[in-house]
Amino acid sequence: MSTPSTALKIGVLGSGSGSNMQSVVDAIKAGTLNAEMRLVLSDVPNAKILDRARTHNIPCAWLDCAPFKTKLDGAAEQRCIEMLKKQGVDTVVLAGFMRIVKPGLLKAFPLRVLNIHPALLPAFPGLHGWQQALEYGAKVAGCTVHFVDAGTDTGPLIIQRAVPVLTGDTPETLHARIQAEEHIAYPEALRLLSEGRLRLSGRRVDIL
Repeated sequence: MSTPSTALKIGVLGSGSGSNMQSVVDAIKAGTLNAEMRLVLSDVPNAKILDRARTHNIPCAWLDCAPFKTKLDGAAEQRCIEMLKKQGVDTVVLAGFMRIVKPGLLKAFPLRVLNIHPALLPAFPGLHGWQQALEYGAKVAGCTVHFVDAGTDTGPLIIQRAVPVLTGDTPETLHARIQAEEHIAYPEALRLLSEGRLRLSGRRVDIL
């Protein structure tokens, strides 16, 4: 018997192709995730993630984050919060969003901002986690869905999925294999959230 769930009202922040956003859309359309995607925002005006949103008739917009290069802060952060709230968003999904989010967004959506990282955190935080793993000589790599906190890839871990690092792997082949797992992990984490099955105890997230 399935666990009763509450429909998430999702807002997505992304900077690139939006493949993880697509995996969430696909899960919603397949009926495996009880959610509505209310808004997609990108800090890159011509990002493919906006094209994907338009294809699915999801409201979307470019979010001008100037003057900051690497973070969502100041007036841009306030605009972002206002746009998300206006669309009724209650859960914020970071999908390849290449900026550090600040406390304002986290306070506006407490324990409802999620991110996916292409490494098995706490190993290899920051940029290009798959390449860090390859260069380090790791035997196993993978991805992590986590709640976002004020640090960089330091929030409580929800789900991890692992892949082997194969002889002859390049950054591209390893990244592609990790992305395939990301597209499973993100909808699954959101499903658990919608079903009220994630309980935070200190830094630990228990799945009920």
